[in-house]
Amino acid sequence: MARVLDQPRYKCALGAMNTVQSIPNAIPILHSGPGCASKLSGFAGSSGKFSPNLFPCTSVSEKEVVFGGSDKLRDTIANALKVIDAQLFVVLSGCTSELIGDDIGEVAGEFRRDGKPVVYANTPGFKGSNYEGHGWVLQAVFDQYLPAADTVTAKQTGFVNIFAGPPQADPYWHGNLRELEKLVASLGLTPNTIFGYGRGVPSLDRLPYAEFNLLVSPWVGLDALEFLSKKYGTPLLHYPVLPVGAFETSAFLRAVGEFTGVSKATVQSVIDENEKEYYYFIERYADMFLEMRIISKRFSIIGDAQYALAFTKFLVNDLGMFPTTSYITDRTPEQYRPLILDEFRRLNYGIEADAEFLTDGYEIHRRVREKDFNGFPLIIGGSWDKALANDLKGNYVNLLNPILEKLIINSHVAGYSGGLKMLEEIYTAGLSRLIL
Repeated sequence: MARVLDQPRYKCALGAMNTVQSIPNAIPILHSGPGCASKLSGFAGSSGKFSPNLFPCTSVSEKEVVFGGSDKLRDTIANALKVIDAQLFVVLSGCTSELIGDDIGEVAGEFRRDGKPVVYANTPGFKGSNYEGHGWVLQAVFDQYLPAADTVTAKQTGFVNIFAGPPQADPYWHGNLRELEKLVASLGLTPNTIFGYGRGVPSLDRLPYAEFNLLVSPWVGLDALEFLSKKYGTPLLHYPVLPVGAFETSAFLRAVGEFTGVSKATVQSVIDENEKEYYYFIERYADMFLEMRIISKRFSIIGDAQYALAFTKFLVNDLGMFPTTSYITDRTPEQYRPLILDEFRRLNYGIEADAEFLTDGYEIHRRVREKDFNGFPLIIGGSWDKALANDLKGNYVNLLNPILEKLIINSHVAGYSGGLKMLEEIYTAGLSRLIL
């Protein structure tokens, strides 16, 4: 039976238009109703070349519902190729075009066979979320745009393709990717990413030549990266935890080093140098971190699988805090849930964290209110959770979607420096309560 879903924290699969917009010189072409894209784009950014409000759309109407919309899609693609100076066009389908049976693959294929850089992905909202749509778009690009494996003559030694959270669905996507690049480069490897400033289609063209693929994500994009790895015979390291803070970042560097064959001495040298700086700052503010009047010891996280897991590991392993239940809001597919729950049990000090997969904001808030935090809780979540934290007289940190009260341009939470950024956010929230 249908029911109302309160405050969902994901979009429909067509929201993967943001994935395309985050590849410089790529642009989405939407075969959907006129209102879909405007609602999905929101405050999303773009690759920088094109406005985030530029997305050719067929604006499917009653006429196309009755007579079919393939001809209109064909005209829309042809006109986009004439007036938009993009290097890659990605056709995405909405619910209406899927329901009436338009074959967007056939239409896009006509242009591709004519040498035009046009690919397609089926992304109707009834099929999945924007998290799943992100993977479908990646796999479509890997399959339809990249060359056949037998044309790739040689791999580049030490060259590593890096993928992490879905751009723009992850508010820190740009900064996190740059930080992951720095970490990988510190081991003497050459990182390659396709999203954000200075990357784009040229970086996309280099994907087949990598010696290794690296996915830093609990589940988003895994199918696509497995496809890419199989297509070119490239080994894939799936690291399910976004490294935040010293403990997980050092574990990440060791895992990457072992997988890519970097010497243990080199890896340890990089870790020692970074941890020395990290703990220098920790020691300077140790008295504040130990003052429990500022921040309570118990916390709950409301957000997608990537951040619920990453922040739980950081708060327990680096700060010695105690988790209550965290709530994973990205509608994680069933097949990935056991792996994620297992990671919540892999914490220091013998601590195991509870996590629940829930998408209904009302139900999440009801369950949080029933928890015994043994004092004032720390609530890490989105803007919708601020009132909840206030009701519980807790500390509230807005690090997860929706983020409506602050601007994130190029901040990051990954790595050693990301852990320090987390501490700034958390203790700023605590200190602000002392002056009320």
